[in-house]
Amino acid sequence: MQGNCHAKYIMHPEVRNVTMALRHATQIGVLCYDTPELQGLPDKDAILVMSFGTTVTDARRTTIEKTVEDIQQNHPDVKVVLAFTSNIVIERIAEREGKRYPLPEEALHALKAEGYTRVAMTTLDLFPGIEYTYDTSVFHLYKAEFKRATMGTPLIYWMGQHGRRDDAMDFVKAVETQFPEREPHGGVLLMAHGSPHPSNAFYDTIQSRLMQLGFRNVYVYTVEGRPNLSDVVPYLKRAGVQKITLMPLMMVAGTHVKKDMMADNPKSHKVQLEAAGFEVNPYLKGLGENEAVRRMYVERADEAYEYLKDSGKK
Repeated sequence: MQGNCHAKYIMHPEVRNVTMALRHATQIGVLCYDTPELQGLPDKDAILVMSFGTTVTDARRTTIEKTVEDIQQNHPDVKVVLAFTSNIVIERIAEREGKRYPLPEEALHALKAEGYTRVAMTTLDLFPGIEYTYDTSVFHLYKAEFKRATMGTPLIYWMGQHGRRDDAMDFVKAVETQFPEREPHGGVLLMAHGSPHPSNAFYDTIQSRLMQLGFRNVYVYTVEGRPNLSDVVPYLKRAGVQKITLMPLMMVAGTHVKKDMMADNPKSHKVQLEAAGFEVNPYLKGLGENEAVRRMYVERADEAYEYLKDSGKK
């Protein structure tokens, strides 16, 4: 039973035959599901935080785990559980550290076994790409196991359309807090992950918001998508940029930062930029170390939990 507990696209009143497929397709924003036969159960709430994860221990503690701590601090009386979506990351951490993080499915099984009846699921994904599709798939597969289940949005979801908030603008303003002071020949390069998923276009939205805020010499590029480093270097040269602050646009300054951005070989981005004549100053902190960004993630978790408590939210 979906009821009104998810933010949905408002269909035209002349649409008479609202099929299940159409109803499912119009579920946007925070998803919510009530299982009719479980409505007599008492409320026992939990929050499940989902992240891809990282094998870099120190970076994990200062980003992912710190964000989970912030969420727990906002909900001291609610059980907060962290699950990783990467099997490889889970296995490597188990081998190296003797600590095993659950998959989201495993975490939900455990929560049900422990008697939790309502679960708010939230994600540390940046935007709705492949990982978020996995998160929502888990939600749909397990939602009927609980009295109520909700699934929150990633960090950047709404872009000011239909009166919604502009997550992309809020995100850029949060990231701006770590930019160096502007100087005549200075610039910033933000190294993002990139994706074959159409959501790769969200990077263009971020670039657009940077331009709207007057950051003419700040460019986003990706490791595994477009634009790549070769795409943005000509813009830097035309703008007369000589000194670059190179920083990751990723939750964690982990493997990609070590291997792609900072490695001491001809393929590393730092080496390529220096070979192109730029002075490069690395900023080696992930987004999870930015308090303003973490605050946004906490807000997403708060929102998912509010929908858990109030079925009338839109």
